[in-house]
Amino acid sequence: MKKRLGFMLSIVLMFALVLSACGGGNKGTSGTNGTASPEASSAAPEESTAAGAKLKIGMVTDTGGVNDKSFNQSAWDGLQRVTKDTGSETKYLESKGDADMEPNLRAFISEKYDMIWGVGFLFEDAMGKVAKDNPDSKFGIIDGTVNAPNVVSVNFAANEGSFLAGVVAGLTTKSNKIGFVGGMEIPSVTIFEAGFNAGVAAVNPEAKVIRNYTGEFGKPDLGKAAATVMYNDGVDIIFQVAGGTGNGVFNEATARKKAGQDVWVIGVDKDQSIEFGNEVTLTSMLKGVETAIHQVSTELINGKWEGGKSVVLGLKDGAVGLPENNPNVSEEIMTKVEDYKQQIISGSLVVPTDIK
Repeated sequence: MKKRLGFMLSIVLMFALVLSACGGGNKGTSGTNGTASPEASSAAPEESTAAGAKLKIGMVTDTGGVNDKSFNQSAWDGLQRVTKDTGSETKYLESKGDADMEPNLRAFISEKYDMIWGVGFLFEDAMGKVAKDNPDSKFGIIDGTVNAPNVVSVNFAANEGSFLAGVVAGLTTKSNKIGFVGGMEIPSVTIFEAGFNAGVAAVNPEAKVIRNYTGEFGKPDLGKAAATVMYNDGVDIIFQVAGGTGNGVFNEATARKKAGQDVWVIGVDKDQSIEFGNEVTLTSMLKGVETAIHQVSTELINGKWEGGKSVVLGLKDGAVGLPENNPNVSEEIMTKVEDYKQQIISGSLVVPTDIK
């Protein structure tokens, strides 16, 4: 837990990845940083961008939106760092629904962006089509895989980090009722649940994990409703993996904390105690989305490109795990967490990826 995710992930990605570009567009809400050089344009995958060039890099969010305080926000934070570090122009387009994803990708292409990111598993089909139609454009996808020579796919072993979150929950719960609130029931979310369930069971087989998939990533009211039902049923800890929908889980927990109830939320993707406070955040399961997008984008800017890469980053890479500081988790529990972490890294413990 003591090694910073960003540092380790940067080292791994420096040698494992390089990537991506071209796009342009407009559909849904957008945001922009920086300015692009007049000559910025798409380059064929076999060509190398001049090192240090100021490029145009775009990102399309999933339906959770850029201000979801977790997944999409982490990705945008990565691109904002790119602008700060290199002066390249970065821009996002928000997908209000699945139907916006392909048009948003194509919009960036029409504006001749040098690289286009799709954030989330739901982009697999749309990016597969767009990448095939535009072989000279470069793309990156997070939490999905597109088998194309002009796409780099970055995935995370979220089951491994979620196992550790499950250990914390299993050893902290007083009611032996633990909740899991997911957005859509898709592989990039169910892998969290699989690892979490395994972690809880490893340390507290008497505990029961109650699941609820809201079907949405951008509806806080649905997250609040799901949390209300769970807390009313005696659940005292909820692990939310639901993007903006998960903000509603935090809102409900915060209200109950103020009313004197001993309930907790486990955050996802970012250290969500920064946003929602240590009063309600037990811990968070971190994913190095920000660092991955920053590193891969910077590799392109520095003149390096290698399409068709597909990598999975886990605990051994420092790409998933718990925050460095966990003030609400006892030292004894964190010792257990560290023990399980080392077992997973060594390979003596294999965490399931599917729900049993």
